[in-house]
Amino acid sequence: MNSAKRLLLKLIPRLIPIWRALRLGEHLLTGAMLGAGVALLHRLNASPPWLSALVAWWHRRLCHCLGLSVSCRGSAAAGALVAANHVSWLDISVLGGAAPMRFVSKADVRRWPLVGWLAELAGTLFLPRGAHRATSIAREIALLLQAGERVALFPEGTTGTGHTLLHFHARLFAAVDASSMPVQPVAIHYGCGPKPDTVAPFVGDDTLIAHLGRILRHPQLSVTLTFLPPVLSPTGSRRELAEATRTAIDDELRRRRRGTDAATAQATPLAAKAA
Repeated sequence: MNSAKRLLLKLIPRLIPIWRALRLGEHLLTGAMLGAGVALLHRLNASPPWLSALVAWWHRRLCHCLGLSVSCRGSAAAGALVAANHVSWLDISVLGGAAPMRFVSKADVRRWPLVGWLAELAGTLFLPRGAHRATSIAREIALLLQAGERVALFPEGTTGTGHTLLHFHARLFAAVDASSMPVQPVAIHYGCGPKPDTVAPFVGDDTLIAHLGRILRHPQLSVTLTFLPPVLSPTGSRRELAEATRTAIDDELRRRRRGTDAATAQATPLAAKAA
C-alpha cells in the first residue's frame, strides 16, 4: 500500500500539466463555439447585452484551467481607464476576469489564430503602430468611458519581469485628459510571497508555447490584483496622469516586495477618489 501511495505521489505532478492542457483545449473549443454564436448575432445586427459578462466569465475560467489562484484587493471603478503594469499575456485574463472591461492591444494580436478573433469579438481596441493612430484610439476610448465602460491598457507597452516598472507611455492617456474621467491604477503581482514569481513573466525572446508549458507545470501560480484609488490630474496633463499612475503602481509593488500591507485607501499626491 505504501509503495502504491509513493507511486501515486510521483504521478500526480506529471498528471496535473496533462489535465490542465486538456482543460485548456476544451476551454478554447468552448470559446470558439461561443464566439461563433456572438459572430452570428453581430451579422444579424444584434448586440447581446450579456457579452461583457460572458467575456469576464471566459477569462475567469481560463485562469482556473491554467491553475491560477487570483485574489483581488480593492474594486474596479465604473467608467474608469484602467492602467496596469504588464508582466505576461496572462494579465489580460487575470484583469478581465476580475471585472468586465475592454482592452487596448497591439494590432499584431488580431492576427493570432483563434485568440485574435475572440479578442476582436470581445471588443478589443487594436492599436496599429505609429503615434498618429493613438489619437483616434484615444477618442474611441473616451467614448466608451463616457458610456460607463471600463477600458484597460498597459502603458509600459511591453512586458517586464515584475521587479521594476518600465517607462509609461502617455499617448493613450489623452482619452481622459482635460476631463473628469478617472484613471485607476492596478498593480499586478505574481507570487504568493513578497518576491515576484519567476515563471510568470513573458519577456525577451520567449515563445508562447514554451511559456505556456511552464505555466501548465507550475504547482500553483498565485497572482494578486490591487485596485488602487483612481487618480485625477488637476491640470489635465496626460504626462502628469501617466506619471501619477506609474508612481501609484510602483509604490504598491514596492510595499509588496517589502512584505508590508498595501494602503489602498490612501491616495497619491495627485490622487482622488472618483465620484
